Amino acid sequence: MKPADLPCSTHPLVTLRPLERSDAPAWYAYLADPVVVEHTSWYLHSIDDLQANFADYASAQPASSMRLAVVLREGGQLVGTIGLNAISRQHRTAEIAYDLSPVVWGQGVATSIVQSMLDWGFQRLGLLRIQATVLESNARSLRVLERCAFEREGYLRCYRQIRGRSGNFWLYARLAGIP
Repeated sequence: MKPADLPCSTHPLVTLRPLERSDAPAWYAYLADPVVVEHTSWYLHSIDDLQANFADYASAQPASSMRLAVVLREGGQLVGTIGLNAISRQHRTAEIAYDLSPVVWGQGVATSIVQSMLDWGFQRLGLLRIQATVLESNARSLRVLERCAFEREGYLRCYRQIRGRSGNFWLYARLAGIP
């Protein structure tokens, strides 16, 4: 994807760009922090566990996932990622996913980049529905989705394995045309 085809961040602290393999060390550095992954389904043993994701993100297949780097405007340091998974052109749906380094927590970055991805997904990709699944204990992410006008649709019991145990998730969705 060319930069002109990507969503744009309006947040004064960060911008978005394609995620590159060279971002793996910085990405892994914050994903290795137990505080960051405590309320997520990430389960990494080493930086090598991230490598398989890059092949999917680089794929030109219509249903492949896409992921962008969230970088500081000043200096370009990777401080997060955001993307769409389970993209269905046929059904015009996708699932949003994001993660951020604690360096930018509490500064409105998550809400801003989620809104940028929503706008882009609805306008540029023509999606009708963007959903999110959030581990029930992830209060910060639940607040981000609610600020971005996602609606809670259901409770998914034992939905994913989280570091060896079953995790319950909330299902949220935002539909095109809903302000």
